[in-house]
Amino acid sequence: MRTSAVSGSRRRIRRSRTAAAGCAVAALCTAGVAPAVADGGAKPTIVLVHGAFADGSSWNGVIERLESRGYTVMAPANPLRGLYSDSTYIASVLKSIKGPIVLAGHSYGGAVISTAAEGNSQVKSLVYISALMPDVGESGMSLGARFPSALGSATESVPYSAGDGGSGTDLYLKRDKVHPVFAACLPESQANLLGVTQRPAATTAFSETAKVAAWKTIPSWALVGRQDMTINPEQERFEAERAHSHTVEINSCHVSLIAHPDAVADLIVQAAGAAAATAAQPGRPALASSGSAGHDRELTGLGGIAGASLISGTAAVFLSRRLGRRTH
Repeated sequence: MRTSAVSGSRRRIRRSRTAAAGCAVAALCTAGVAPAVADGGAKPTIVLVHGAFADGSSWNGVIERLESRGYTVMAPANPLRGLYSDSTYIASVLKSIKGPIVLAGHSYGGAVISTAAEGNSQVKSLVYISALMPDVGESGMSLGARFPSALGSATESVPYSAGDGGSGTDLYLKRDKVHPVFAACLPESQANLLGVTQRPAATTAFSETAKVAAWKTIPSWALVGRQDMTINPEQERFEAERAHSHTVEINSCHVSLIAHPDAVADLIVQAAGAAAATAAQPGRPALASSGSAGHDRELTGLGGIAGASLISGTAAVFLSRRLGRRTH
């Protein structure tokens, strides 16, 4: 009886020690896996640049959706005085922002961000919404000549005088062309309001040629509006393919940011997710979250967990055997 009781006691001690050792090793291994599945990093600031004939309020629906997802958003006024001066101004706004940036541009705003982002390492992603994406030596006018659209006959020229004594020419949308050419996917009353409040663009916004093209070095996303009458959809596709942009197409007129704010916000969030991942791992190229990068991250996380389980199990068996030998 005494021998049986002693043997049972030893078996209980061995099981208790083995279980404790296994739990301790598993805890250590799990702690080692945590960085592999940690958050991708802080959310970037999203900067939205409007195009010609519009202002920052054109982004209102998109801003509301981005802020509801926790993003800090800025929509600075684009001066619309010329590609060189506009991009210089937006570049100065970007320099005031701390941390990573996602820079989005609509229409002519696309040409502005392509120049403004050049040389700014904080800009991690570019997003083009029915936009111009000129290469070096190209202008809005030269691209429009290659891919004609209804905009060519939808504007009127109005001379202006500047406070410094200079002068120039502004382009306005003809009031009867705002709805069919610029905003056909909006109710006519809303399109008419856009016509009343439009901000003209100086002809130099479209005639000045790009000196740089930031989309050559910064990952880009592009939205193509299949029903766009202001910028030819074929031009938008050509630009996106040339820039190797992550591209989506929707049935929209030129003002997709007003008519389809959900689709526009979703694309910007994709770019922001890639920007956060890049900021967390600077040496890793940015890819859309729906692409191969997301799959790679899943495999990495699974491999870490499987490895921890294997190490934990092996160590537990090893310690169990050693404890077993010590109790005999």
